[in-house]
Amino acid sequence: MNVWLKTLGCRLNEAEVERWAGDFRKAGHALINRPDEADLVVINTCAVTGEAARKSRQLIRRSHRNNPRAKLVVSGCYASLEAERVRDMDGIDLLVPNHRKDNLVNLVHSELADIDMPALAMRPAEPALFTRGRNRAFVKVQDGCRYRCTFCIVTVARGTERSRAAGDIVDEINRLYAHGIREAVLTGVHIGGYGSDTGSSLYDLLARILAETDIPRLRLGSV
Repeated sequence: MNVWLKTLGCRLNEAEVERWAGDFRKAGHALINRPDEADLVVINTCAVTGEAARKSRQLIRRSHRNNPRAKLVVSGCYASLEAERVRDMDGIDLLVPNHRKDNLVNLVHSELADIDMPALAMRPAEPALFTRGRNRAFVKVQDGCRYRCTFCIVTVARGTERSRAAGDIVDEINRLYAHGIREAVLTGVHIGGYGSDTGSSLYDLLARILAETDIPRLRLGSV
């Protein structure tokens, strides 16, 4: 199956799409750069501003118009905040809200007709389409935020703070490094809150990454 992935918005969205790309490749699917040739189109939407929401709607409509035969999957903040409106749009086959997006590839296989998991993965695990050809990769370490600032819609869309297991983060960085990535950018909604739900901290995570990986450069985003 040919898969085209597109993201709007923040680095966290980019990190999520890179992870989906890796999961699709592990399942034996091909990632392509031409949406008109795709069997499956996956869009990670944004809602940080009214303009971002408008661009998300435009992208959904354009993707269906240009390739109506493809299955269309929509996720991200706009899809989560405006779920009913998105479901009413033409051509959408599956809406994956933010709280389920870490399982998006499995949901595609289980909930969409005519999309089957290949019997054998055709490609080895490797960095996603979006990291290939550059030395930097985004790595998601947490999601959500404990604060509810009145000006910020993202915390409503993303929910409470949830920290990713440090071991999984270390393993991902080591895989990326093995395939030529030389800079890992840790990203999330509020990475300064990493570990608040697990009894750990961002300091502990950084210490473990430095001790257990050989990545030459580590960058922090969205502290």
